[in-house]
Amino acid sequence: MTDVPRRTVRGAAAPRRARLARAAGATAAVLVLATAGAGAWLYQRLDQNITTFSADGIATSRPPVAPPAAGGGRAVNVLLLGSDTRQDGNGSLGGGEEGVGHSDTAILLHVYADHQHAVGVSIPRDTLVTVPACRLPDGRWTAAKHNQMFNSAFTVGEFAKGNPACTQNTVEALTGLRIDHTIVVDFKGFAAMTDAVHGVDVCVPNDVNSYGIHLTKGRQTVSGQTALDYVRARHGFGDGSDIGRVKRQQAFMSSLIKKVQAQGFNPTTILPLADAATKSLTVDPELGSAYKLAEFAQSLQGVKLSDITFVTVPWRYQGERVALVQPDADTLWNLLRQDRTLDGRATASPGASASPSSSASGSSASASASPSGSTAALPPNVPITVHNAAGSPGLAGKAASALRAKGHSDITVGPNTTPRRTTLIEYGPGRNAAAEALAQLYPGAELRADATVDGLALTLGQDSAPADPETEEASPSGTGSARPTALPSTIPTGIAENARPADSDLCSDLSFG
Repeated sequence: MTDVPRRTVRGAAAPRRARLARAAGATAAVLVLATAGAGAWLYQRLDQNITTFSADGIATSRPPVAPPAAGGGRAVNVLLLGSDTRQDGNGSLGGGEEGVGHSDTAILLHVYADHQHAVGVSIPRDTLVTVPACRLPDGRWTAAKHNQMFNSAFTVGEFAKGNPACTQNTVEALTGLRIDHTIVVDFKGFAAMTDAVHGVDVCVPNDVNSYGIHLTKGRQTVSGQTALDYVRARHGFGDGSDIGRVKRQQAFMSSLIKKVQAQGFNPTTILPLADAATKSLTVDPELGSAYKLAEFAQSLQGVKLSDITFVTVPWRYQGERVALVQPDADTLWNLLRQDRTLDGRATASPGASASPSSSASGSSASASASPSGSTAALPPNVPITVHNAAGSPGLAGKAASALRAKGHSDITVGPNTTPRRTTLIEYGPGRNAAAEALAQLYPGAELRADATVDGLALTLGQDSAPADPETEEASPSGTGSARPTALPSTIPTGIAENARPADSDLCSDLSFG
């Protein structure tokens, strides 16, 4: 993976088993720049702080960008990662030796199209997933690997500062969501930002004195090394699992957001805070300047603390690892792909309950091949050719029958095509609106203009195939997790029991086991 200016990320180093890494500072960095209101002179100064990772490692086959909502806004998905690199002075805070960078925590932040609500989904480090093809330092690509710990994606290629592009590819393959931006923060920057905001209020559920981390029970304000210890510590809390640590990190991020939003900044605090934030970051190329980062961050200013919810992806233990619980995990991804709240509502019309989807729920091939919503916006006379690229016998025919049953007469079943993971919708001249309407029925589908297509060509990928219990057992990541599932009318139990409103009390539900 070749890195690009401004600062250069160092190359590969000898492998080692790194310790823990946190993602909370990435949110802080975004909010810092959102509230700073910096001028051009400050942007120029901060530009030299920011590191970008190369776009060469980002997969070429990706979920589509979220379509514009009725009000004109667009949902945004941001992947927040923590890096435990010991490079550039981070070893003094994290201990250990220099080597391969790890990211043991990831939070997928979904900002709704109204830019007034957000959900942060934590993916535990031990979750078993499929790590797709990822780029190595010499330009070669790896083969996809199943049943891998989630945090192993960041180590592919053994880069000293990790491989954020590989983790981004993994999250897109897992969720069917397009990641618009990826932000990585390191130990040193995280500690500096907590100092710059004069500490963050936390609650320590019990005294901790293990693995070099010493914390005292009770409510307190922490910053610097102590703040880093609080979000990194696993042993000494509950059963010592990563699940309990995730809950604590969610509480910490909520408190940090509250602090940043509440205190505001005067000119004497803007520079050191923004300086600390940008020095801590490695970002995707599209956020590779202080101006771009601030412009993006300012678009999030309308999100209030009470309108943010953190969720740990529905999970269960599988031996010493973590497996996703289905269908709840797929339901969660589907809700976010359709920009719905956790109880299936549309944020664009507060209080309006979303109707459950049509027969997309269930495990039969007929249900899985069916569109997942109403076809009212799709003109009934648009020619649609349906192809099967999922390797599931009869899938195209079942999808065609489902469309005909909804009043679409000009449906043709085409030949099977080369297998592909995601569903593809190609459209001819003047058919872009119809293609977007059809895409709403197949969440996660890729849209592509093709002048040779007469009407629409719907190529069903593996994300539209029915669940295969043997396949799911072989790949606990939920390969094919983009397949349509019904929208709930209430929050599913597996999601509700793993959710934490950002305005919860500091001490609420912090221990586990």
